Amino acid sequence: MEKLNIKDKTLPLGFTFSFPCHQSKLDESILVNWTKGFKASGVEGKDVVTLLRKAIKKRGDFDIDIVAVVNDTVGTMMTCGYDDHNCEIGLIVGTGTNACYMEDMRHIDLVEGDEGRMCVNMEWGAFGDDGSLNDIRTEFDREIDMGSLNPGKQMFEKMISGMYMGELVRLILVKMAKEDLLFEGRITADLLTTGHFETRYVSEIEKDKEGIKTAHQILSKLGLEPSHEDCVATHRICQIVSSRSANLCAATLAAVLRRIRENKGVERLRSTVGVDGSVYKNHPHFARLLQKTVRRLVPECDIRFIRSEDGSGKGAAMVTAVAYRLADQRHEREKTLEALNLSTKQLLEVKRIMGVEMERGLKKSSHEEATVKMLPTYVRSTPDGTERGDFLALDLGGTNFRVLLVRVRNGMRRGVEMHNKIYTIPQDVMQGTGEELFDHIVHCIADFLEYMGMKGVSLPMGFTFSFPCHQNSLDEGILLKWTKGFKASGCEGEDVVHLLKEAIHRREEFDLDVVAVVNDTVGTMMTCGYEDPHCEMGLIVGTGSNACYMEEMRNVELVEGEEGRMCINMEWGAFGDNDCLEDFRTEFDRAVDELSLNPGKQRFEKMISGMYLGEIVRNVLIDFTKRGLLFRGKISERLKTRGIFETKFLSQIESDRLALLQVRSILQHLGLNSTCDDSIIVKEVCTAVARRGAQLCGAGVAAVVDKIRENRGLDFLKVTVGVDGTLYKLHPHFSTIMHETVKELSPNCQVTFLQSEDGSGKGAALITAVACRIREAGQR
Repeated sequence: MEKLNIKDKTLPLGFTFSFPCHQSKLDESILVNWTKGFKASGVEGKDVVTLLRKAIKKRGDFDIDIVAVVNDTVGTMMTCGYDDHNCEIGLIVGTGTNACYMEDMRHIDLVEGDEGRMCVNMEWGAFGDDGSLNDIRTEFDREIDMGSLNPGKQMFEKMISGMYMGELVRLILVKMAKEDLLFEGRITADLLTTGHFETRYVSEIEKDKEGIKTAHQILSKLGLEPSHEDCVATHRICQIVSSRSANLCAATLAAVLRRIRENKGVERLRSTVGVDGSVYKNHPHFARLLQKTVRRLVPECDIRFIRSEDGSGKGAAMVTAVAYRLADQRHEREKTLEALNLSTKQLLEVKRIMGVEMERGLKKSSHEEATVKMLPTYVRSTPDGTERGDFLALDLGGTNFRVLLVRVRNGMRRGVEMHNKIYTIPQDVMQGTGEELFDHIVHCIADFLEYMGMKGVSLPMGFTFSFPCHQNSLDEGILLKWTKGFKASGCEGEDVVHLLKEAIHRREEFDLDVVAVVNDTVGTMMTCGYEDPHCEMGLIVGTGSNACYMEEMRNVELVEGEEGRMCINMEWGAFGDNDCLEDFRTEFDRAVDELSLNPGKQRFEKMISGMYLGEIVRNVLIDFTKRGLLFRGKISERLKTRGIFETKFLSQIESDRLALLQVRSILQHLGLNSTCDDSIIVKEVCTAVARRGAQLCGAGVAAVVDKIRENRGLDFLKVTVGVDGTLYKLHPHFSTIMHETVKELSPNCQVTFLQSEDGSGKGAALITAVACRIREAGQR
């Protein structure tokens, strides 16, 4: 670094460490055991990257960012892979030997995940250490092993690599001389000395033209007086040893190629092998013989061999460059997702602002311009268990609606029994006149009563009407505006209970006492209130989001009276419509809002509910793809399509049980061709977006439960929240994160969450039952 005048720079470093190591990540490598004559103490069993970092720190005059540690085989594959993208095998045949190849993740049990591929360092030098090669090992192989530094280890390497090839030839020459087959039975001290017949001699002797002449020179150097026949025999012995080496190497390589072909499930495999090592490069016939044997053993594979130029150096740099690019991209992604990570301080601020907006909605003076409307519902009590009787419920919130008969029992047989039937509203009725719409609804009620054998019976009824309404009493709901594709004329600004009663009178078949009109959030609270008397808050987190809770009458300035409590429909989806949440909104939230059907409206809902979370995810993915951080920088037409990321896909992608292969199949179903890395990134984005949604929802709940506690002047409050909605129920982590957030932001409240079963139907009937109980008590 000093020589290149770069000592002041912190550069990324790739570390080629060509010894057997166990790796759990790219920048960690634990030395299993030293080989090649190394014996340095205190290194085996240690991470060599940590040791290198310590040594750099000890010097203190420069710094380096160690990004990747690789072995020379992997480096060879990466170097050749830069020039040929089909290269998926690395092979070294030099002093030692080894191979690596790209294995399918689904077969690598030591690493989590089953999608994509990973380079596996075979350490094939140890092939045969279990005795599996005993049938083809010779007495010379056994003698080499016994005299080595590591007897019983690296059996395959000792049969094929350069470190042992010359020694094999030497042992054969000694045996043949002892048996008077060579050198007239004469043996010299040099010939008996281990290592004196070098591997390079084998290569030189095997050269076609001057091989015999070279053999004479080498044998003479060993103190022998070889005849021409001795030189020819030595030439032949070298050929036999090197040919066996090339053939054994080819056989194992053929096994690897066959495995890759089977993994890919193709009839013919087209692949490239990157090769390095002195034996492969310098021996006159080794490479040709190896290639010829491979092609003979796997005729169904079209194989190209590329010689690596400095695989251990350039290859390590290539691995490092790839790792550095990925790290850089990861940093960019994390920086973008950071805007979606809310700190406790930020969540406390959201909770505080929600408290302020709630007060504005409750006060007469500020109600008109308040965004969180805090609408009185005229529901003044939750069930106390004494309710009884038969009630009808009508649940209208979309193109399908239900008519229900709900039987409420008290005493020993306390419980709720329900019967219901689902009806559809045709498109022309949804967009026709109000009279046609309510006549159709009454026709369906008549059909249901007949179906239940109750024709002509008059029952009290609860009406769940999940459209924005203004209420002046429990049995009056003035429709502010139609949503969800409804357009029936003559309804907006009218009391829907009155419209329903008029339609009943027109039919002249039965009479119903419409006791209560409610929204689904209030119904959810009432359903859970029947099971748990502590339930004083209702929450919906599904396609949309809303909340309600029991407020002290003295704080409800829009309704006369100071005594008791009333359920307030918060309409909290509009929280932030006055820009009070701008510090927490991201560019992605703004993009989703601008392209929505109601720009500038329901901003809180657009940050937390199922209808919009998928859209936020899609916008983040588009941003990542444009910046080349995802899907190889290619934006598909499908990704440009609004609404492709439904809540169910978010829930499926984030499921802990779902492997990356399944995440990829979900993305493919959405028309997005992804790699293993793409699948991981999409999962990260889904996690960040859903987590923020759950935390914001938790901050809203925390504001409500703390208000209930403060209203009552309590140091500690025990309260239950009734919850409904697909996002809360089906997402694998949303509810847990929301619960944790509430616990952290409202430490003086013990909050229990109770899942509602059919809040919009059963809940409407229970409100009717409570209203009837109170009415009867008043009459008495």
